[in-house]
Amino acid sequence: MYKKFILTSTFVGFMALSVAPVFAATTSGTTMAPAPVVKPVVIKPTTDSSTKIACVGGAVNTREQAIGAAMTTFTSASNAAYATRAAALKQAYTGTTYKEVSAAVKAAWTAFSTSQKSARKTWQMSRDDAWKSYRTVAVACKAPGGTGDGVNSTSETGGN
Repeated sequence: MYKKFILTSTFVGFMALSVAPVFAATTSGTTMAPAPVVKPVVIKPTTDSSTKIACVGGAVNTREQAIGAAMTTFTSASNAAYATRAAALKQAYTGTTYKEVSAAVKAAWTAFSTSQKSARKTWQMSRDDAWKSYRTVAVACKAPGGTGDGVNSTSETGGN
């Protein structure tokens, strides 16, 4: 945006200078040389821009691969926790006394809760690490503003 302003201001300035000799002409019969033609400077897109955008694209791809792997790990751990809880509860209700059943049920739910907390913590750390790494690489790419999608990080699954 700043470059466009400079370019436009320079162009308008040169145009103003090219008409100044017309107003300065006198009627004494002297002739003035025609004003020089000023060609506007055109800023062409460079491959540097596309290289920077591709750099951000690579960072996004790496982030998404890491998040996908972390989510797979999370869901596998969560599924395992549910399967373990189901087996433990099934076993708990084979007890013959209230005290045995109650203790086994409590142990099953405690183990399940511990497993779920661990899986959630691992998921959240992996997700946050992927986004942190992405942001570091995206900044290093020096791509034009708005190229990345980091503003969408808040819509990521929390791992509840």
